[in-house]
Amino acid sequence: MFYNKRKHISFLAYMKVLRTLTIVAVLLLCCSVQAQDKAVMGRHQQQLASLLNRVASAPTDNERYLASEQAVQALAQALGEDESEKWKWNLPTVASVLTSPDGLLRIFSWAVVRDDGEFECFGAVQYYNDKEEEYQFSLLHDKSEEIMNREESTLTPDQWLGAVYQELIQTSASGKTVYTLLGWNGVDNLTERKIIEPVIFRGGVPQFGAPVFRRERNQRRIVLEYTDKAMVNLSYEEQFVEEVEHNRVKVKGTNRYRTEEKSKLHKEKMILFDEVEPQVPGMEGLFQYYVPSGVEMAYAFIDGKWELRNGAQGRLKDKKLNKPFEPIDKQAPAYKR
Repeated sequence: MFYNKRKHISFLAYMKVLRTLTIVAVLLLCCSVQAQDKAVMGRHQQQLASLLNRVASAPTDNERYLASEQAVQALAQALGEDESEKWKWNLPTVASVLTSPDGLLRIFSWAVVRDDGEFECFGAVQYYNDKEEEYQFSLLHDKSEEIMNREESTLTPDQWLGAVYQELIQTSASGKTVYTLLGWNGVDNLTERKIIEPVIFRGGVPQFGAPVFRRERNQRRIVLEYTDKAMVNLSYEEQFVEEVEHNRVKVKGTNRYRTEEKSKLHKEKMILFDEVEPQVPGMEGLFQYYVPSGVEMAYAFIDGKWELRNGAQGRLKDKKLNKPFEPIDKQAPAYKR
């Protein structure tokens, strides 16, 4: 059989060109799909941003609530899009959008402020369900007034202690991840509330509240409620911590020993917050009379638990005490507190 080398080379060249064209076509198709996805998510973001601006600026309760309900629907449509978890949101400051460092949890939150000064929170949580191996989302329903044991209850997105979240902290130990949210709620014209809210996954879905506070068996979250005329700090910061070492030292020339104390400072990430208490005795449980006691508290994450450090002294880099107890403007966006 006669072998035509020229024809064989031509055939190989043809196949190479065909493969190249196929790869280019696939890349162009992928780029086109990505461009379409980006355009779709861009429209969702524009619509949601417009509605959230109305939540903040509409003149009546009915208009603010209508805008918020429409914002919830718009957010649900956006989160239902393929790969919406990859979208980098840019929303008005009335809303908070927090994403965990591992990308497995994202939470949206905002508040409607009524004419009588009462707050109601709205939002959604988007998360990776490792049982279903896909990203899902749940809308958040504020049931603050129906939850009796606020610090001891395990909650779901359908039964949520509403808050506008300021920070999302991701910690892990022994292969288990704990997400901790720091949030704020304006409550009403008498009190405000700050919340330390742990989030863990059970059966692939998020659960609000968890027994991750060492030495506090029934506590699922920390709730600080106080007069709206006070400033209560709640933040996650790298601060100076003073540690005291107790060393057993032999007394020279004897068989006796004495204890020497040596203090040293080191930096550590921790949740700092102000202890609150009634301004006058006998007002326990009447939170409109609660103010900072002057004692600064802290939680440090140690071996999978948040461990309370009583009387913590949070310090800035110059080692000065950080205690900004100043009145606040309640009309300022909640997440900036």
